[in-house]
Amino acid sequence: MCPLNAKYLTMAVSLNEYKTKLINKILFASSQTEVQKFSDAAIKTLKQSKLDEDIIVRFVDKMISELDLFNPMNKNAQQWSNISMAKIIFNRYKNKDLKPVK
Repeated sequence: MCPLNAKYLTMAVSLNEYKTKLINKILFASSQTEVQKFSDAAIKTLKQSKLDEDIIVRFVDKMISELDLFNPMNKNAQQWSNISMAKIIFNRYKNKDLKPVK
């Protein structure tokens, strides 16, 4: 494998790990304010990492897709509220050219 492919493979694994950690933070957040804070921080971090906008868009799309997979019957009320809020937040990012909602 050439170094360029290794770089992108590492980045993909890192973004998947980052996405998984973010989803766990969202699930166990104590309020919707925390969900907003975690989501804003994630987008800010990705932008500050100088990633291509396409990569950030794919990350947001994957976040939305993974959040859509959760079943409300398998989560408590707070977790389901957090998931719903996160889906709204990430859809707003996507629809507003990934500018964090204030």
